[in-house]
Amino acid sequence: MTADFTAPRDAAAPRPLGHLSATQRRVLTERQLREHGVPAALVAERGRAGGPWQQLLPGVYLLHPGRPSGEERAEAALLYAAPPGTGPGPRPPAVVTGAAALALHGFTTLPPLAGLDRIDVLVDHAWRPRSTAFVHLLRTAALPRPQHVAGLPVAPVPRALADLVGSLRSADEVRAVLVEAVRGKHCEAGVLVRELALARLLDQPQVAGAIEGLMAEGRAVAEGLLYRMVREYRLPEPVWNVGLCLPGGAYLAGVDAYWPRQAVAVELVAREPQADGRAPWPRDARRREHLAGLGITAIQVTARRLRGGLERQAAIVRTALMASVDREPAASVVILPR
Repeated sequence: MTADFTAPRDAAAPRPLGHLSATQRRVLTERQLREHGVPAALVAERGRAGGPWQQLLPGVYLLHPGRPSGEERAEAALLYAAPPGTGPGPRPPAVVTGAAALALHGFTTLPPLAGLDRIDVLVDHAWRPRSTAFVHLLRTAALPRPQHVAGLPVAPVPRALADLVGSLRSADEVRAVLVEAVRGKHCEAGVLVRELALARLLDQPQVAGAIEGLMAEGRAVAEGLLYRMVREYRLPEPVWNVGLCLPGGAYLAGVDAYWPRQAVAVELVAREPQADGRAPWPRDARRREHLAGLGITAIQVTARRLRGGLERQAAIVRTALMASVDREPAASVVILPR
């Protein structure tokens, strides 16, 4: 059922938009209000200073008095940024990004959404609206596939971070948000670094200084998951964080866990193996092939795989350990701490 505003008896007291507030926040464009039968004169009257509505942005109204919530300001920003006549869909015409997106994702190192002075919104590069008031528009040749948080289309964490850190000048601020992204399990360190590289931010001093700590944080998370996998799924205790050398002194590899009796090694890597199982870097593939030639089974895992299913990764390691009884004995290696 829709409200009829075409011929109200009392223009100063139109019928309420209750049918809309049940399905969305009470933020609408002037165009949407006209489509619901609200005359332009009535919109202007109710949206004037001290009236029951507020004009948050050019052509965008909040249909109640009082302070708008953070989500209402974000929705107003999206409505303002979208080309006329566009609506929600699998690929919205505008996406919240930057600090506002991270606040919606639950980051605590940033102010809450309601406390932000600025809301960043991504729009297609062909659409040319102007930034205004609290809305800062960022044009892009390819809008990211959004995640929907609190009913709003929001950029994924890596993209939102890339859109934010380029505007930060403090290395401490950059480090804080990047570490929270990894420690809070919002995204993998490798994925985040790749997004920062695509945005050409790795050479900025405040970003470069934070990357080392970010990678260390990501590795610490992955190591914790690996320890947990061994203990929760009752795998034999390996030797941890060792280097493997040939008896003559030639260095083979550094591995995160090694089972000497079975000659099985686990390496934590930042990037996923390719679809055919090959290592993402040629040197990793060569090292793994060299180890295989010596009778050592090297298993590469990422933090994402561990996080996505410890039981599955434990089964892979257990299978390799059991298969060792059917293999030729491995070459002797020297195990060194690293």
